Amino acid sequence: MRTVIIKARVPAPVLSAGLFIGAVAAVGTGVATLWWGIPAAVCAFLAGWQPGRNRSTGAALAGVLAAAVVAVLLVPAWLGWASQFVGLLLVAAMLPWFAGRFLRQYRELVRAGWERAARLEREQHLVAEQARLRERTRIAQDMHDLLGHDLSLIALSAGALKLAPGLSEDHRAIARDIRARAGAAVDRLGEVIGVLREPSDLAPGPEPSAGLTELGALVDRAAAAGLDVRLRVEGEAAAGDAPLVVERAVLRVVQEALTNVAKHAPGHRATVAVRHMEGRTEVSVTNEPVPSVSAAHHDHAARPALGFRASAPGEGHRFGLIGLDERVRLAGGTFASGPEGGGFAVRARLPHRPGAVHPPRHAEPDGPGDVLPPEHRSARRRLGRTAAAAVLVPLCTSALLIGGVRAWDTVTARQSVLAAQDYARLHVGQPRADVAPYLPRRQTTRRPAAPTPAPQDAACEFYVQTGDPFDDRSGDIYRLCFRADRLVSTDNYTGKAVR
Repeated sequence: MRTVIIKARVPAPVLSAGLFIGAVAAVGTGVATLWWGIPAAVCAFLAGWQPGRNRSTGAALAGVLAAAVVAVLLVPAWLGWASQFVGLLLVAAMLPWFAGRFLRQYRELVRAGWERAARLEREQHLVAEQARLRERTRIAQDMHDLLGHDLSLIALSAGALKLAPGLSEDHRAIARDIRARAGAAVDRLGEVIGVLREPSDLAPGPEPSAGLTELGALVDRAAAAGLDVRLRVEGEAAAGDAPLVVERAVLRVVQEALTNVAKHAPGHRATVAVRHMEGRTEVSVTNEPVPSVSAAHHDHAARPALGFRASAPGEGHRFGLIGLDERVRLAGGTFASGPEGGGFAVRARLPHRPGAVHPPRHAEPDGPGDVLPPEHRSARRRLGRTAAAAVLVPLCTSALLIGGVRAWDTVTARQSVLAAQDYARLHVGQPRADVAPYLPRRQTTRRPAAPTPAPQDAACEFYVQTGDPFDDRSGDIYRLCFRADRLVSTDNYTGKAVR
């Protein structure tokens, strides 16, 4: 014998609506207590937790309200349970649904934030690596310039040697071979650098032979362009002590740092300090805070292109500094940059004899990369709207429902008023035909909270004493019980005895 299990998936909003209607019916008929709302609240929470727009939730809520209206029309006495109905609607339906919705959106926002953080970290590492590779290409270009110059001198010397008088033919052939090989090496070196170089690396940089002798000219061009810059040189560089690679690295650090000052702090005074010491050279570029508010509007003509190379495309977000770090690191030195004394400082220490090369640092770019993407801002707005709706929708719904119930109760009360003088004319034993002229067309939906037992086999009717909600007797009711078309009892319920 084979057993077949059939699983039917009931949408959470439909299940929640069913349990909610069951809870209202159970409370209204006295079968159960308000604890019946707990399963409905759980299902409402699960309905809000579901992804998507959850249109079925609105349909379920509309169905509940429609069922409530129909129930009151069919059984007017159930209007007395309106306050319990509204309470159940808020506590067992709306608030749990919004809680589930809010928690789901919050969880999605947190997950999206972690995913974005991981993606940004990967992108930052990728762009930082590109900046390092670009700087290595520039270093290779520098090496090409230096080696090309030296190889050209070798070729020139070999050519002069070939023409020297008294040189044997064998030696002349060797000199010609040296000259040819040196020229070919220069050509091959140029081809290799041409393959490595990217279009963005074609921006003008220091001249091939540029060194510390060009530092003063670089600072002068920056000052002529409108930058407030000062140069301070300490110590004397020993002849031939600092290699050209170090001198070019110093020039490159100053060039990039002044470019950043011109771009990001044109109103700040910049100080370039170069210190020559035994076995090493230190360079620092610092800018000071603007001394006053008026200085913040310092001549913005300093912002146009200065007389030195600006950062290449893709070097924003401090990636130009990453390139400097790579150049200094490969030269065996140390590099540091960051805020200092309200301004910004770039410092490098370069040994004249290269030592161990330090590993590259991880990039930590800032700036526009910290701006939230549109999808993240949209998720935060959705979360804010859900939180606001979780407060406003239940409040507005309860206000509308309670207002509607009160208005309905007031209208029905005015149609079910039994005047005090008419009530005084009634007495037990009167036929219904004699009582009917004094009775209103409708009965009230209000009932005694703890009524006295009605006579056996009697049918009771309820009427209010006044339709004015501001009257002291507002809410007081009469109970008239009939049996066999005769009035068998009259009761007057006042104050807290009425609900």
